[in-house]
Amino acid sequence: MKHDHTPKPDDRSDNVEKLQEHIQNTIENIEAAEETLQSGDIAGRDRQAVEAKNHRREEAIEGMRKEIIDEAHDH
Repeated sequence: MKHDHTPKPDDRSDNVEKLQEHIQNTIENIEAAEETLQSGDIAGRDRQAVEAKNHRREEAIEGMRKEIIDEAHDH
């Protein structure tokens, strides 16, 4: 079996749409985690882990929004 190791062309035409979808999914994950935290079903280290993960998610959203702006400037 022969493998073609030629890289695929860099298609960035739908980057903004993909980034927007990732942002929406991340926001939904934050909201779901917040609901879990509010329900009181989680405590201690697990609670801290969820809070830390949500913080990282918020940072990721900020990064994705900056990427969208960069993509808009490139077009």
